Amino acid sequence: MFSFRTTPLEDQLDKALTDGKVGCFCTQNCWDAGRGRYMTDIFRERGNLQAVFTPGDSELSPAESRIRVSPEEIRGLGAIVVEIQDVGARYFPYTMDVFALMKTLTEIEEPPALYIVDHANPAGRVVEGTMPGSDTETAKTAHRHGLTLGELANLYYSEIGARFPLHIISAEASGTNRQLMPWTIAPASDIPGLFTCEMYGGGYLWKETSVTPGIGTARPYEYFGAPFIRHDTGTPPPSEPYVSLRPCTFTPAYGTYANEVCFGWQIILEPGAEYHSLMHTLQLMRYFRERYSAFELSAGFRSVLSDDALADYVEGRAEWPETREHIKVEEQKWIRKAKKFSLYDDQPYRIK
Repeated sequence: MFSFRTTPLEDQLDKALTDGKVGCFCTQNCWDAGRGRYMTDIFRERGNLQAVFTPGDSELSPAESRIRVSPEEIRGLGAIVVEIQDVGARYFPYTMDVFALMKTLTEIEEPPALYIVDHANPAGRVVEGTMPGSDTETAKTAHRHGLTLGELANLYYSEIGARFPLHIISAEASGTNRQLMPWTIAPASDIPGLFTCEMYGGGYLWKETSVTPGIGTARPYEYFGAPFIRHDTGTPPPSEPYVSLRPCTFTPAYGTYANEVCFGWQIILEPGAEYHSLMHTLQLMRYFRERYSAFELSAGFRSVLSDDALADYVEGRAEWPETREHIKVEEQKWIRKAKKFSLYDDQPYRIK
């Protein structure tokens, strides 16, 4: 059973929510600014809050937290309410944790109903990249998918052939979504602000290389660099339309190259620019690979990228025109698939 609901969570009259045992799967983004409370307080006040599943560390922590839920923890619940802020790219850990929860619900007898309180996508409806060429722990989406969490859950529900009840509470049902921009409360410690989500779709891939995307600084994914990079090589790194690269230095407080001076660039977008982070990142990786012997790809790079054609380009076995055409074709395929699961009037689109 699937439903899309346009009234707020607290107005839902399902017995599973009003009288049943409720578990809440949430992050700091379940804050209701209008009422000055968290989503969990609805059920705490009703007296039927049975369990809360949240990240293990504080909301701004150097450690990457996950939300793990075992089958034993959800047996006996009537409902699980999910409220996190997705960030628009398929590698976001908390979204993968939602998918893991959904998979767990398919594996137990008499699973609870799943309610997802939807939020706008801070990366917008822009699509980047290709669908995975192999099995992953997330839904088979483009690198930057252009959907909301509710729409992703709708898609994944179909992909895994789920039978438990799934109910999506519209992002437009909440006054908070109209009062707060979706990046006002940081979705994770490495997603601090306005531009981060636009750079995450490609910038996340730096984690699988010997270049850091500025993790451990105040501007992750906006800065990238490494101790071995030099600014005086004569040939500037590739850029994109309406994008400039500012040479800079930075010292991460934690993570790769903690307390080491890194040389690199800051990505600066012109106002209103639509930035294809994945394309730009792939070109930058090819540039570094051809110039620095210290530039390395991790053993997991191909798995995370999950597209041999893109990996071949980075590794010098394909050229940019054919790679760009491959991305274009795959984006069009993803958009046709994504539209089947869209719940709102605006639709995903690719940058021309």
